[in-house]
Amino acid sequence: MKLNPLAVLFLFGSALPAAMAASVPCPDLTTAVQVAACPVEEELKYTFTGYCSDDAKAYKGDTDVCTDYRRYRALKNVALWESGDGVFNAYVSCDLPPETVRSARVSAVRVGKQGKMTQLVCSYGSGVSFTWRTRAECKLEDSGDCSANPSACKASCN
Repeated sequence: MKLNPLAVLFLFGSALPAAMAASVPCPDLTTAVQVAACPVEEELKYTFTGYCSDDAKAYKGDTDVCTDYRRYRALKNVALWESGDGVFNAYVSCDLPPETVRSARVSAVRVGKQGKMTQLVCSYGSGVSFTWRTRAECKLEDSGDCSANPSACKASCN
């Protein structure tokens, strides 16, 4: 029986010794699923008014998308997607056909930190990036540019 490295990471978390680092590849999106519905146009127009009338945003200068409804719509017209195994997720534009998302091939990978969390971010072009969040420490196994070899888009995490 072959064990999935992600399953091992989830079972043992950060208690894994360095010698048991798991290789975590970027997901193949052919099995990705949209798990939340896209907002309808009426909802976007309604939330545009509420979002852009927030005085706190105006005082902080956070109103770039409020100058044009099309910019706001591009920011907020998204739905949550997950990789086929549910490990990675992304907010994907609802203007992108599902077939385009599922046929996208990974072209780059990067590792970042947000507080105590590590983010493994896999980029697929067209603004699509799927992210895995973990408390494990991860390092890229290659340069991060894997457009020529998508199977090289992975990180070693422990």
